[in-house]
Amino acid sequence: MTRTIKEETVSDRPWSSTAPAGEFQPYVPAEQKLAEFSVRAVVLGGLFGLLFGAVTVYVGLRAGLTVSASIPISVLSISILRAFGRSTILENNIVQTTGSAGESLAAGVMFTLPALIFLGFSSDFTFWRIFPIALLGGWLGVLFMVPIRRQLIVKEHGNLVFPEGTACADVLVAGERGGSFAGRVFWGLGLGGIYTFLMNTVQAWTGQPEARPGWFPGASFRMAITSEYLGVGYIIGPRVAGILFAGGIVSWLVMMPAIKFYGQLAGNTPIYPSTIPIPLMSPDQIWSSYIRPMGAGAVAASGLITLLRTMPTIISALRAGLKDVRTEGSSQTESSSRIDYEVPMRWVVGGSIVIVAMIWAVLTFFPIQGAQTQWYQNLFAAVFVVVFGFLFVTVAGRISGLLGNSSNPISGMSIATLMATCAIFFVAGWTSPRYAVLALMIGGAVCIAAAIAGATSQDLKTGYLVGATPFWQQMGLLVGVTVSTVAIGATLNLMNKGLTKYIPTTIPVSIQALPSGVKIERDSFVYQGKSYVLVNSLGSHEIPDGEYLYDAASKQIEYQWAQGIGSDKAPAPQARLMATVINGILNQRLPWRLVLMGVALVIAVEILGVRSLAFATGSYLSIATTGAMFAGGLIRWAVEATTKKKDESDASPGALFSSGLIAAGGVFGLLAIVLRVVADAAKPDSFLAQLPDWLAFGPKHWASVAFNEKLAMPTQAQSLLGILMFGLLAGSLFYFARKKLD
Repeated sequence: MTRTIKEETVSDRPWSSTAPAGEFQPYVPAEQKLAEFSVRAVVLGGLFGLLFGAVTVYVGLRAGLTVSASIPISVLSISILRAFGRSTILENNIVQTTGSAGESLAAGVMFTLPALIFLGFSSDFTFWRIFPIALLGGWLGVLFMVPIRRQLIVKEHGNLVFPEGTACADVLVAGERGGSFAGRVFWGLGLGGIYTFLMNTVQAWTGQPEARPGWFPGASFRMAITSEYLGVGYIIGPRVAGILFAGGIVSWLVMMPAIKFYGQLAGNTPIYPSTIPIPLMSPDQIWSSYIRPMGAGAVAASGLITLLRTMPTIISALRAGLKDVRTEGSSQTESSSRIDYEVPMRWVVGGSIVIVAMIWAVLTFFPIQGAQTQWYQNLFAAVFVVVFGFLFVTVAGRISGLLGNSSNPISGMSIATLMATCAIFFVAGWTSPRYAVLALMIGGAVCIAAAIAGATSQDLKTGYLVGATPFWQQMGLLVGVTVSTVAIGATLNLMNKGLTKYIPTTIPVSIQALPSGVKIERDSFVYQGKSYVLVNSLGSHEIPDGEYLYDAASKQIEYQWAQGIGSDKAPAPQARLMATVINGILNQRLPWRLVLMGVALVIAVEILGVRSLAFATGSYLSIATTGAMFAGGLIRWAVEATTKKKDESDASPGALFSSGLIAAGGVFGLLAIVLRVVADAAKPDSFLAQLPDWLAFGPKHWASVAFNEKLAMPTQAQSLLGILMFGLLAGSLFYFARKKLD
């Protein structure tokens, strides 16, 4: 089908995205043909997929949550395509559909696949391990949305509101009629970019002011003053940001001081899971050893509670989806109407079979070192992915329509998949580390498919409202998934390597008789020209969880190889939770008392009438993260109080400016990590160091500027300056949020 259709002018007739089912008409009538799946729309959408996929990974690994990219992409598309000549609303919709696939795919990937690191397979956490599972899971999510599109989007119009999809349609129509939103995004991108560059790259001030008062041992008052956290806090609003911060207060200002207080009685005896006596532990060590297991229990419990709460919706969604598959599968033909033309069912069935075969081939012929499984086990895993994938794609699509994509319980569905899979593995006796990896591959693919489905349903709703052709939207989604997978895999790999640290750690150990929970991961690992044995500890009572470099000459561990993902810079809470669930069921190695304390805390919060998922996430994350997001929530509250507008949409001035802040933090944060990698490459024995002197102000110069450990001012002055600059950035958000759009 060619797209050389003569462009026509869209009627200015009255139109409403919320018109009742019997009265609704799409903005572009079915009989009207406009340019849609054009080269420039697909290319621009692919570029946005790359950008927002990378930004979402960066922000999500740090903050533990994501925000929708559909509306920022829409407003940027309207502005950019208009600069290259007249564009149609359907072209802008294709840009938005293609670009937003990166954001939703990134959420599914980063929630699960980094668990490979925590399971002890960090050496194999490479781009080519991430890429195939992410790509196949994303394709599966797009294909499985095809048979239920008509039921959810068309027949349920008026019942399922699809809030993000409806808001995006309103933005596209407003842009078509002359509305201008992009300037506010660019202001946020510019100011946030300057702020982030000066803080992260030039290091003009510290990025995390902190105080540890001697009168409150075990506590730490800190805030990660980044532009992305400020923007995320504004978008999620004061209530959710406040609940997140409340979880951080309980962990950092109640539980940690209590552990420090009562831990004085332990003397010099370490208490599991820590291997350091409590009186000698810093707040970060207390958080890592004791608070994280509690937070993992809290997040798991809140995810399952969310899943149970939506169980009636899940059952009805599954019934409706299966019924619609039967009816559409038997009756769907090549529709004569443009707005009914979509991917044929035979493509869905054939594509699903191909994806099963490809998953089986990846697991069988390209296994992770030390995690090889039999061909029939891999076939079981591939079939499991399709079965659970269809179940949770159906559920995710309907819940997204009812409550919005932000309420899609992806983590809960992933935990349920992992628990069911691991329970089957446990009964079958498949409890070795290789089966933990197999379970993760199943859960990862299902989580990615569910994440894509939730966002895809919003995109398809936008297309239905504006009068897009479903077939071309589905093609755009497949393109967006394919392109953004490259950026997501590269960003995960970059962050893991760029934030890696080698921490001097002396632990005597016998390599011939390693403690329980400790294994040899690699026989030879070269660091600073010296060969070590790489060992991994997971659930050991003698060596803290992590990876270590063992020196055969000194017969002791000399360094901890601290991966970037899992550090305080990128804690990846959901991925660590997935590893905790898998390891706990298969190997029974969990600090259960701490986990159950987190479960009890969530139950108490639920009894108080507070939705616990945000609280649980806040209890797991650093208070530095939740504190900065709470500051953004307070700005939102102040704006609403002074403007008397209590219900800001995703296309409001403040939300658009915040989207720019988030994008700026992600882009320039990644730039800082790239410069860290360049700095490592600039060492005397590297290729970069051999470059000619005329490049002194090129890569070598910025590598020397980036991450200079010697700060020009004392720490206290750096902290005060950082607080002042963050206050000015918050002030700019308040100003632009109150200023009306042009």
